[in-house]
Amino acid sequence: MTANIGTIDRILRFVLGVVLIAAPFVGNLAFFQSTLATVITVVVGIVLVATSAMKFCPMYRVLGMNTCKI
Repeated sequence: MTANIGTIDRILRFVLGVVLIAAPFVGNLAFFQSTLATVITVVVGIVLVATSAMKFCPMYRVLGMNTCKI
């Protein structure tokens, strides 16, 4: 796997991922009363944090995108 996620992209993915993971448990929004909404939000957050940690996004590969300057 060749890195295809740059530094700014990684930071944004990590921050958004952490927010999505924490949102159902911290906030008391009506949206998160649904178990399905909570599960989807947490899974998307985990995927964002994981792609940030691995510096690789499979969707970027499919679309031919690369934000990494190396």
